[in-house]
Amino acid sequence: MLFSSLEKKVAFRYMAAKKRGFGSVVSWVSLIGIMLGVATLIVVMSVMGGFHDTLLSRIIGMNGHVVVYHQNGAIADYDFLIDKMRQNKVVEKWTVSIVPIAEGQIMASANGNNSGAMVRGIRMPDLMSKTVSGTRVYGKSLDKIQNDELIIGASLARTLRVTNGDKVSLISANGGTATPFGTMPRIMAYPVVSSFFMGMYEYDNGYIFMPLETAQKYLGIDNSVTHIDLFLTDANQSENVVKALDALLPEGFVIRDWRDLNRGFVGALQVESNVMFLILLLIVIVAAFNIISSLVMLVKDKNKDIAVLRTFGVSRKSMMKIFILSGTSIGVIGATFGTILGVVVAIYIEPIRKFFQFVTGRDLFPAQLYSLSELPSKLVPSTVISIAVIAIALAFLATLYPAWRAANTDPVETLRNE
Repeated sequence: MLFSSLEKKVAFRYMAAKKRGFGSVVSWVSLIGIMLGVATLIVVMSVMGGFHDTLLSRIIGMNGHVVVYHQNGAIADYDFLIDKMRQNKVVEKWTVSIVPIAEGQIMASANGNNSGAMVRGIRMPDLMSKTVSGTRVYGKSLDKIQNDELIIGASLARTLRVTNGDKVSLISANGGTATPFGTMPRIMAYPVVSSFFMGMYEYDNGYIFMPLETAQKYLGIDNSVTHIDLFLTDANQSENVVKALDALLPEGFVIRDWRDLNRGFVGALQVESNVMFLILLLIVIVAAFNIISSLVMLVKDKNKDIAVLRTFGVSRKSMMKIFILSGTSIGVIGATFGTILGVVVAIYIEPIRKFFQFVTGRDLFPAQLYSLSELPSKLVPSTVISIAVIAIALAFLATLYPAWRAANTDPVETLRNE
């Protein structure tokens, strides 16, 4: 048995003491500090995890886990190349689909409004299968889109002030007509038949989708594509697929996986997550120091009681266990309530954000800044448990010095001075 009945009884009696024990102001400050520290850590780590997974799933979901380029530009005979890729055992094992893409930067113009955008040509069945869950399409359904028709992001449509049926002029500096005065930009107008809302501002405000054949004609790369996307069953297998493609494809092809393409983004998220964890952990550490001061004062206040207990045969080890139990109990209670509070807030973070946004009248989560329309949250049980365990461990460590001091109290000297 870890603690005897006597040790538990004395420890909880000291905790109940209002002057220096659990009822004291310092002890309550320690408990509340640990509770708020644990809750804040859980909420922040859940939101950071939600950001990480949501943004990566949406970016990777549209761009592919592995991307194949050619150093000279467009890729011809892409259907033959795709068939060749599928014949590789590693690629076939981990690949869900291989999608040819024709993409280019353009200027979109309508109703006197202009905006930079990315036009992406893709086969409509591929676009339907790669559209991330939660994406809403307004207008003609994707399976009915025909050549020379556009699907435009909802935010971009508002910027250009266009609705379904209006025409948008696409202006590209590449592939224009050569004249004695220079190259004239390529300008073509297409009707907008649908708009989409993905919930990611970068796409909603900057992308225009069209059938692959239309994009090839507009970009001046007939029967060619700018790159090929490979979508995998497991994103962590991208390195194996890259190695297989590197050995399979001839020289001139460049293969990149989602880590390379989003290295800055992924690294920034990881660094920010680690820094936030360390900063917020200081709240728990400060609360642990409060436990030290509370127990030191308790030991000083109960000096006579400790001496009496020692004279009745209570060992030093038992005295240490009494004060360790007293202090650690504060950490356990604080971590328990903090975990409950943090989990509840993390689950209902979006309604809570909307409530405070309504009360303050301010946009607390601008979509233009964070590229998301909702505040994401992802609770990871292992992370929640780790945070609670760290808080309890810090509370335990904070009890060691006061407990050691209590155990080394000289009963003879103490009673003589009374």
